[in-house]
Amino acid sequence: MLFKYKGMTKQGKSAKGSIEASTIDEAKQKLKAQGIFYQDITETSQINLKNFSQREMPGPLLSSFSKELSSYLNSGMAVLTAIKLIEGQHAKEKKYASFLASLRTMIEEGKSLYHALASQSVYSMPDFFLQSINVAGQSGKMVPVLIQMGTFFSSQAKVKKQVSNAMAYPLFIFIVAILMTGFLIAFVVPKITGIFEDTGQELPEITKFVLGLSDFLTANWGVIVVGFFAIIIAFKLAYKHLYGFKKVYDIFMLKMPVIGELIQNHELGRFSYILSLMLDSGVSYAHAVKLATTTFSNAAMRESFESASERVIEGNKLSTSLQRGKGMLPKRNFMQALALGEESSEVASILSNIAALYREENDDRLKLLLSLLEPFMMLFIGLVVGVIVAAMLLPIFSMNLGS
Repeated sequence: MLFKYKGMTKQGKSAKGSIEASTIDEAKQKLKAQGIFYQDITETSQINLKNFSQREMPGPLLSSFSKELSSYLNSGMAVLTAIKLIEGQHAKEKKYASFLASLRTMIEEGKSLYHALASQSVYSMPDFFLQSINVAGQSGKMVPVLIQMGTFFSSQAKVKKQVSNAMAYPLFIFIVAILMTGFLIAFVVPKITGIFEDTGQELPEITKFVLGLSDFLTANWGVIVVGFFAIIIAFKLAYKHLYGFKKVYDIFMLKMPVIGELIQNHELGRFSYILSLMLDSGVSYAHAVKLATTTFSNAAMRESFESASERVIEGNKLSTSLQRGKGMLPKRNFMQALALGEESSEVASILSNIAALYREENDDRLKLLLSLLEPFMMLFIGLVVGVIVAAMLLPIFSMNLGS
């Protein structure tokens, strides 16, 4: 991430610019090391070449890397030796091999695994993963943290695959519906139009609408296709680089019926799982909350938890901090479970159970949603085709009755 800062040097001169770091705390530490006393530091949405060249490391690959590295380290190998061994095994995978070569080079220069992962430019890495490696390196618990991270990314990849497989058939039906509608409007309707033009009779409103739509699509189909893809690209860029746009959209999605519940379950479940992993690995509660907060992809929820995590560092409970915060309040059962865990000092086990509960709840809801989506798609196709057929047949019936 890139952070903009304003401050003063030790000599009393004003200083401003940008600095790259994984978290705002790391940015502050880097500025301190450079002898800059910051007055203001904020994350910036500046677009640079690195944003376009880097792609996020796929979950299955990150899981494989974590598991392989933990296996070699557990056998007593040094980090450099383990990286060299993994690099040799994946020499044919060009991008992954380049990633491993970059790590090897920086570790040979004396950098830690954390700094090597954070500095390499082949893949972008999740913040919580990088910070977990940082804490693990300092606490001497690299192997268990890597094992847990490998398990986490593996389970996340399985969930994504299940959703993708479940969505394949409804998506196929939707594409067929769009293609069928386009074919009818662009090729079938224009051929029938000539019949109506010769009669000179008044056409029904539905027929006028379909004919007008046919003419519009036939004349502007190129612009429509280009515009469609342009909107998608613009949306993705705005969502990625404009924080205000991202936050408004994420809040809107949370308020959507059914979808909002699924999103909140997924976000809270992932947070709960990572927080429980960190606590089991021996990370302090305040630091674990800070790390787990970086797992939120929803801007509104992340903002609420980031604000609360600052109060946790000051000695407050997370449940109390969230309750008193001005941001979005999480689900009631999550708040109750978190408060109970903090009172009984069993946060790790209780949140682990909550994560499993949300995962099962989302599985059931997704199955129900997808089972309803299929007949809805069929109904949509029937409705569209029915409207087009009705628009074409009504004038023909009128002609027959008039004769």
